[in-house]
Amino acid sequence: MRQIFLDTETTGLSADNGDRVIEIGCVELLHRKLTGNNLHFYLNPERDSHEEALRVHGISNEFLKDKPKFADVVDQLLEYIEGAEIIIHNAPFDVGFLNKELELQGRPRFHTFVDGITDTLVMAKEMFPGKRNSLDSLCDRLEVDNSGRTLHGALLDAELLADVYINMTRGQDALLMEVESNDQQTRSTMRVDLSSFQLPIIAATEQELTQHADVLVQLDKSSAGKTVWRNLENSVT
Repeated sequence: MRQIFLDTETTGLSADNGDRVIEIGCVELLHRKLTGNNLHFYLNPERDSHEEALRVHGISNEFLKDKPKFADVVDQLLEYIEGAEIIIHNAPFDVGFLNKELELQGRPRFHTFVDGITDTLVMAKEMFPGKRNSLDSLCDRLEVDNSGRTLHGALLDAELLADVYINMTRGQDALLMEVESNDQQTRSTMRVDLSSFQLPIIAATEQELTQHADVLVQLDKSSAGKTVWRNLENSVT
């Protein structure tokens, strides 16, 4: 199971109105273990960021001037995410921007390259209804250290999201461990051949037989003659 945690930073809030992606961060999880095979780009958006966006991510227009354009990294990005489950917090926002970037390059929409898209914001709302479910709130609730997150950053946020997701789905770990443990027990079971054993036959004594017969008589009286063994005896005779 290959999962990619993905986050973007953008020049503003509206891809349809010309805002662009300036940073992409991806973190790989394979069989619920972080691999370190991450992907990270800063991108030249060919336009300035809005002041509100600058206050969120702190990535200056000057810093981005010499960075590659989305067209320069699109093949590498698509190769990296191909066939994986993509996990995003508030997926419609990031996917909307990526779709717009792909459209500008004449490429198919984002979901056509991946195995599926999971929105952890939707998951969190189902798990914690009525509570704040921002990434910072989930970090606090699930005891994920986000002390280094003074500003938004795509790679840092993707790393934090991976930790949050692992904690949110920790019950799956327990289930997998239980199944694995049962499998190990099954594999270690030894077959024992009992055909060589001769079990002793111990017959009841006369006294035990008499006592048993007395108990049956008492049971028959208590049931007004409706005991099964008496009915069988009568049918045979």
